[in-house]
Amino acid sequence: MKRKAVFFIWLLFAGGLLQAQAKIGISGEIDWEKFEFNAALTLDLFSAKIRLPAGRIQAEEMLREEYPRRVRPYLLALPVDSSSTLGDWIDKRRYGIRQLEALSLSAREVPPNLTPDLTVMNGSYLVSLFGLSSDLMEHSRAEELPSVLNPVSAASYTGIIILADEPLPIHGRNSSALTLPCILPRVWDTDMNLIYEFNTLDPRRNLRPYERGQEEPAAPPRINMDEKLPRERFLKTAVVRYVNPEKIFTPSPSGLDGELERLVGPNPLRILAREVYGLRPTDPVIDIEDAKTILANENNRRLLREGRVAVVLNKDVLKE
Repeated sequence: MKRKAVFFIWLLFAGGLLQAQAKIGISGEIDWEKFEFNAALTLDLFSAKIRLPAGRIQAEEMLREEYPRRVRPYLLALPVDSSSTLGDWIDKRRYGIRQLEALSLSAREVPPNLTPDLTVMNGSYLVSLFGLSSDLMEHSRAEELPSVLNPVSAASYTGIIILADEPLPIHGRNSSALTLPCILPRVWDTDMNLIYEFNTLDPRRNLRPYERGQEEPAAPPRINMDEKLPRERFLKTAVVRYVNPEKIFTPSPSGLDGELERLVGPNPLRILAREVYGLRPTDPVIDIEDAKTILANENNRRLLREGRVAVVLNKDVLKE
């Protein structure tokens, strides 16, 4: 019995030693339009002393075991807002280590494949960042939106699109930059009043997408909270959806890409960002008159509570 135990421990030690000697590389990319993080792992089969075809399952298992540890630094570096990363939120105890592990293990694995010369195995793991957005929003009710002291007449819209795809002046600095994406951006007006952030979202909202061809409603569609519909019918949770400029110049009746139209509807308010704000320039600054157009109309205020907001960014920053 003791011999069996010793042999088993030796196998574990030998397996760990082989794994330590194996050359495993990793690269990561965030696709901000899909709100998805893609981690690509590579395993050098020769360094891992794995021979094919018998060792293929062993190689796949080695990649799976290494993935959580290798991907952790990438997830910790995710930009949450203009001044902090996910690692900073963990340091401040606003996000937990267990939540981080759950996020990494929620990845959808693409079946591993071999290079043509059969010397390297590639593994790919896709982590949805929509779940992260939901985890970071811990409030139970939406914060009150700023009020407009001077009444103004404002039309009703079905969504909000902020155009920020060109270099913009950085508020408070004598320089300009492209607006960068993050998990929880904020929107300010030119008087630096906070107009929109993740606490503005109503956690009880239950969004139904606009469907192509449906008549434009007087207000965004609302549903009975007890109504049971297939999960895919609901919009995914994020403070804003990032899109490239091509998505707002399409041959459709609204001029919008179909997926974008399902979020902001056929008649969105289009706003040109005037500046960008933040240590990392992530927060669009809009004209105060555009802010009044949103805040002076109850229907438009509801667009913020429901998160029907898209930001158009330069293609160069939508993948990093």
